[in-house]
Amino acid sequence: MLQQATKQIDVSDVDELFKKVEQLPPLPATHQQHHQAKKGHIQLKDVSVDFGSGVLAVEGASLEVTPGEFVCILGPSGCGKSTLMNCVAGFVKPTKGQALVDGKPVTKPGNDRGMVFQQHSLFPWKTVLDNVAFGPLMAGKGKMEAESLARTFIGMVGLSAYENKYPGILSGGMKQRVGIARALANYPDVLLMDEPFGALDAQTRTIMQENLLQIWSEFGITVVFVTHDIDEAIFLADRVVVMSASPGRILADIKVEIARPRSTDIIASERFLILKKQCLDLIREESLKVFERQSQV
Repeated sequence: MLQQATKQIDVSDVDELFKKVEQLPPLPATHQQHHQAKKGHIQLKDVSVDFGSGVLAVEGASLEVTPGEFVCILGPSGCGKSTLMNCVAGFVKPTKGQALVDGKPVTKPGNDRGMVFQQHSLFPWKTVLDNVAFGPLMAGKGKMEAESLARTFIGMVGLSAYENKYPGILSGGMKQRVGIARALANYPDVLLMDEPFGALDAQTRTIMQENLLQIWSEFGITVVFVTHDIDEAIFLADRVVVMSASPGRILADIKVEIARPRSTDIIASERFLILKKQCLDLIREESLKVFERQSQV
């Protein structure tokens, strides 16, 4: 059945395949992690964010992410994806509604939530080791313990040979790997990622996606990943949450029933193309609304 669901097809058949989505057989569980997460339960309850001056970024967004789940937030540019994530991070306070992590209201940033930004935001005057050890040191760990933790996560992202190098000599992909290691070094329950691979070339981006899935599988924490790339969202996620044009509302919550572990071969599978068309149709409609709104005098 799995072979039938993942056979290679011509892209021109997507419309016909989309009509057959209900006929496809179920696949095994979406992922099997080495560590069953018990924490990292995210709840967004009727969240709205109004920045004033007529800028309503998010309106009435409700979302639940279970511990250990990988959820991608997808939507057109300027739809409030990052704003919604920043409510979970504690950088933005909802104007209305509530963001909770493990049942506790989010009022400020905390060590239970790690953040990876689109730009690496590393300290240029610190080595890779010192950058990753910074969080544990600030959390009260001793120097030896902090460096030991840092080396563990630097090894996990495959950069042990660069621990004494400075960010200035690293490639874009390497800097983002350091950023991921730094975010994980405090053992967060939730990893928040705001278009972390957006500035990378296509090949590096693919490698980073595969590396991230391996780390997530081993680490077993909740991941919320913001992206505007449909292929990336489907490849990575257990669920793809599609947002509307600004003000951002949640239009669809799409379950990605593609077995793990995943390889790039799934991009030409029936299920992948069906999901891609579903997301494309939603995003295209919302993007047209943005263009129409911007063209109005």
